[in-house]
Amino acid sequence: MMRGAFDHVPLTALFPLLTPADVDSLHQAAGTVDEARAGRSTADWEWVLEHAAFPGTQLGTPIVLGLDVNEHAEGGDQLEFLLQVVWTDPGQLAVHASVNVACWCETDHATHDVDALRLVVGEKTPLSDAFRAGAERLTGWLADPHDADHWRAKAGLPPRRIS
Repeated sequence: MMRGAFDHVPLTALFPLLTPADVDSLHQAAGTVDEARAGRSTADWEWVLEHAAFPGTQLGTPIVLGLDVNEHAEGGDQLEFLLQVVWTDPGQLAVHASVNVACWCETDHATHDVDALRLVVGEKTPLSDAFRAGAERLTGWLADPHDADHWRAKAGLPPRRIS
């Protein structure tokens, strides 16, 4: 996995069918995300060149490109904002954006997606449109409260247990 600024992401190596207009659109969308998280997190964009072609079935979700913005709190609590381009099981690209919180249920589920957007890339939804929609959703979430219990309450999950 490689990490760095979005300007360093080898977009045409990851997505060979992108037009110059698509590349510009991805840069603009990533720029809005970077502006929304300015001064907060030093998270870098991550990409896996080996996942440019569908890697076949494997455990987990093959991530091609993504950004993970973490907000850590005391007591092991966590709030995470994700924007990823991933392969789906049948070998289609999808853009996945989500808000993820640490689990405080009686049964430990580890984490929960409390809000998510998943758009499959295809003829009706090009990668540039799906990525822009995911980026818009992510920038909206980054403007919302950065309190995991706020998001848990919104999703009807139990609040963090204070020891």
